[in-house]
Amino acid sequence: MGIFDFLKKKDETKKIKKRTYAGARGGRLFSDFIQSSFSADSQLRYNLEVLRNRSRELVRDNEFARRYVNLMKTNIVGDKGFHLQVKATNDDGSLDAPGNTIIENAFKSWGRLGNPTVDGRLSWLDCQKYAIETLVRDGEVFIKKLSGRRYKDNFAIQLIEPDMIDEKKNELLSNGNQIRMGVELDKFHKPVAYHVLTTHPGDKHYSRQVAQKHIRVPAEEMIHVFMPSRTYQTRGEPFMASVISSLKMLGAYREAEIIAARISASKMGMLTTPNSDDYMGDDLHENFQPIIDVEPGSFHQLPAGYDIKMFDPDRPNTSFGEFEGAILKGIASGLNVSYAALSSDLSSVNYSSIRQGALDERDHYRALQQFLIQHFVEPIFQNWLMSSMDFGSIPLPSSKYDKFNDNVVFRGRGWNWIDPLKEINASVVGLQNGILSHQDVAAHYGRDVEETFSQIAKDKQIATQNGLSMAFEPFGQKFPVEAEITQGDDDGEV
Repeated sequence: MGIFDFLKKKDETKKIKKRTYAGARGGRLFSDFIQSSFSADSQLRYNLEVLRNRSRELVRDNEFARRYVNLMKTNIVGDKGFHLQVKATNDDGSLDAPGNTIIENAFKSWGRLGNPTVDGRLSWLDCQKYAIETLVRDGEVFIKKLSGRRYKDNFAIQLIEPDMIDEKKNELLSNGNQIRMGVELDKFHKPVAYHVLTTHPGDKHYSRQVAQKHIRVPAEEMIHVFMPSRTYQTRGEPFMASVISSLKMLGAYREAEIIAARISASKMGMLTTPNSDDYMGDDLHENFQPIIDVEPGSFHQLPAGYDIKMFDPDRPNTSFGEFEGAILKGIASGLNVSYAALSSDLSSVNYSSIRQGALDERDHYRALQQFLIQHFVEPIFQNWLMSSMDFGSIPLPSSKYDKFNDNVVFRGRGWNWIDPLKEINASVVGLQNGILSHQDVAAHYGRDVEETFSQIAKDKQIATQNGLSMAFEPFGQKFPVEAEITQGDDDGEV
């Protein structure tokens, strides 16, 4: 190839590159764009421990990170956790009410404080809160399933911190399996075992063990909960991974502003003199002090020839709140929560905006509820049910396991209406026109329609026994609907 052919080809290559994706262009404007074709595991291998530890530090020390974790626990688990309902039926299609009640009551009893975990310190509700907090903060949850007569219903769980699954253990085994970050995988990338450290790697003050040892736990004895973002991802990453740097820098900025404001409030000053040779130091006349402490409302006479120069850092910064809010909006977007919820700042929102934000958040919370049910709640219930039936702690034969296990519903918490009058009337109209069912309305509150109907019947019976009548009859007559609903000022501040 001659020099002219080479230059011609080079020129054609440049033209092709100019016509490519804007996001794929090079040059000085994109020189700091880090490009990587690493797999998910390759990226996590050297970053997982750092990400996890930084996320923990933020949750411990940063108020917004702590707020985010609390939002997750409150909105996903709530104050009652996931409610079990068993809806197994008989051969004729009727509900097996006695069997269903036995399982529901037994599982509730197992979930009391001291029963679910091997250390006896947590209730089933506590375990659910632990699961979502660990998932959000650390990126993954590990639960070991245990059986034995020492445990209630012959079943208990052991909560294992992600640090115990040694991410530094990476090997290729002789049987063709490979260990990636402590997880042993087969050729299809399916977990077959977990290599668990016998002591926590950070428990240096209480552990005498020098060399770390591992215990191989078969995959069928372990529950590993995480949300993979890429194919063949073996370990989970913290939910806050994308906003760690922003949260850290915002926290440092807040601290600097607070210190500056404190200094400004102190009104410090320096003594000056036209003669630079005069120094107000240790050799000064004994009647004068090198530092003059000023109390509120006091006046001091300066030495002859001296003047005072005040130090005023001009704090608090008037634009601090606006700047902080702008950064927090980006952080809230990365965490998939509203700015108002993350910052607890309702000063700039109106009814329409806060309602839309709440609806978007609730869709996110519902998705996480279903994820936690499928990957954490149901697997533990299934193992408890099998152990209970095999052990004989509930009066049901193990042959009916499938019948009851296949007809189980876990309901997460619901949420209160943002505008009760408007939304209640909307539900009533939906019921009247067949758009909504009573089950739909009950599910909105995290309730079951059967329990709701049963409670209404009990309320009516008690009222009749006491010679009272209910305020209205929920069934048998037309629902009352407001003819006109006051819209209010949607643009007004809440």
